[in-house]
Amino acid sequence: MWGIIPAAGIGSRIQPLAFSKELLPVGGRHDGKTERPRAVSEYLVDRMLHAGARKLCFVISPGKSDIIEYYRGRVGPAQVCYAVQEEPLGLCDSIFRALPFIPPDEEVVVGLPDTVWFPEDGLARLPGGGLSFLLFPVETPELFDAVVTDGDGEVVSVREIQVKQQGAASHWIWGAFKLTGAVLRELHALWLTREPRDPYLGTLVNAWMERGGRATAVRAGEAYMDVGTLHGYREAVQRLGVIEPASPRASSDLADTPDFSLEAQEPA
Repeated sequence: MWGIIPAAGIGSRIQPLAFSKELLPVGGRHDGKTERPRAVSEYLVDRMLHAGARKLCFVISPGKSDIIEYYRGRVGPAQVCYAVQEEPLGLCDSIFRALPFIPPDEEVVVGLPDTVWFPEDGLARLPGGGLSFLLFPVETPELFDAVVTDGDGEVVSVREIQVKQQGAASHWIWGAFKLTGAVLRELHALWLTREPRDPYLGTLVNAWMERGGRATAVRAGEAYMDVGTLHGYREAVQRLGVIEPASPRASSDLADTPDFSLEAQEPA
């Protein structure tokens, strides 16, 4: 299984920072006797590893070499590679940068590296073989991509994704998703035909469903924090302020990575 981590954004909502927003310290952990901060993107990496991902692709902009220095070539059991989004052309373009690495029959999980969410096994609850979204309840769905579904159960069919829409018809938003390499190729092929090309995943998925594609959603999310905003960062710091034990999945390969802190980094 592959994990795609779109990390090319400039983080304008939480600037100024002296490093990539995906390395923003949130919470911490003990690696043996050493206490160190955790980069916010580590939470997504841990959740992808928990779901079974053993190959990770970080999609970065040309100036984000600090992410390469931090994660290098392996995290726990997973190999890491990098793709470059040369211009900030939106989430769809960023995700599709990983497409050359992924065969059609491979399962893929995708999440946003400036978010922290629970439960930790959320991605592992998503079914395979198609396109499925992990949903979270929020109070302000108009700030996110609200997912309108058929039915009220935990596993439901997706009817529409409302992208940052005032008066959204659902308070459930997507926070991560799973799909096959074949579906990723279908979405990419459709995206190439659309002018202007979709920067947002939601509008592209809507067009794909109008052409016969089917997506499911799992309402398993409990809490969702967008650390790319100051409000979300404060919420995450408050919730994750307790130092955690080292993760058995990732700690062995991150223990010797640079100690990223707000004071110590060169500009990204």
